[in-house]
Amino acid sequence: MLAFQVQFKPGVPIYEQVVFAVKKAVVSGQMRTGDKFPSVRILSQELRINPNTAHKVLAALVAEGLLEVRPGIGAVVAESPPATKIQRSELLGGEIERLVVEAQKLGLDLEDVEKAIQEHWKRIKRGRL
Repeated sequence: MLAFQVQFKPGVPIYEQVVFAVKKAVVSGQMRTGDKFPSVRILSQELRINPNTAHKVLAALVAEGLLEVRPGIGAVVAESPPATKIQRSELLGGEIERLVVEAQKLGLDLEDVEKAIQEHWKRIKRGRL
């Protein structure tokens, strides 16, 4: 059983959806520093995805510093180094831009987006407590 859930959506690359689900699990506290991450084989079997896609997920998470590979153990959730508020904010730049573009394509007002963000923020925070 995986420590994160993925609900696949058409039009978005599978590996991006899995990477996002893992990030969400780490942020929400479902996965903690030192937790073992599934192998490529297990990941591909559990999610029913191509092993190459599972390998791409693992490589992306290692490259982003979310996972580290330990000899004899495999991949584990990495300890994130303390970052400044500006550095943490910069990490969201691309995601915020995509959110704004999508919201505008859907014809949403800024107030609608802010309300949705607040609702998601509260829901995730409740999951962490």
